[in-house]
Amino acid sequence: MRTAAGVWRWRRNALRRPTDLIEAWLALAGIVCLLVVAPAIGWLAALQVDATLQRAAREQRQERHLVPAVVVRPLQAPAPGGAAVDPAAPPQTPQRTRIVASWTAPDGSSHQGAVPAAEEPPRPGDRFRIWTDAHGRLVGRPLEPSTAVLHAGLAGLAAMLGTAALVETVRRMVVRRLMHQRYIRLDRAWAAAGPDWGRAGAGS
Repeated sequence: MRTAAGVWRWRRNALRRPTDLIEAWLALAGIVCLLVVAPAIGWLAALQVDATLQRAAREQRQERHLVPAVVVRPLQAPAPGGAAVDPAAPPQTPQRTRIVASWTAPDGSSHQGAVPAAEEPPRPGDRFRIWTDAHGRLVGRPLEPSTAVLHAGLAGLAAMLGTAALVETVRRMVVRRLMHQRYIRLDRAWAAAGPDWGRAGAGS
């Protein structure tokens, strides 16, 4: 409201400079962009990203299958060259034990390979489930719809904030340019007035 009032005040003011009106309209346009345009762009970006991710999630759910697997034996990782452990070093994040497991693909083919253990400690004969494609190759878990919505919301928020930052950056650059032009005109007017400015009978 203050910006709108400023625009109205500068409409018929005798002291108004052209740059004053331009700056006031820029401020009003900036507020409109921040309140309307930026949220609209963020909303559209979120919808677009959500549609893309939901389509990818549906394709992954169709192409990936949860199949039963059986633990064959633990897969022992080689020791790192017998290096001594520094007691002062920060503790490392424990990694899941890898095991050798066997499973049957949806197309009926048999497979065996190294996978992370579902439970600790793994025991031969334990059953668990893994994600594979139709031919039995190991794949990651399909994208959840709720995760897609979360990513879409973050993308929309980023688009909105990016648009707002761009609008404000452009407005500040234009205002700085206007201020520079004001100073140039002031210097020219001061130079035209000359050293006699303010003296009696000098016509100033």
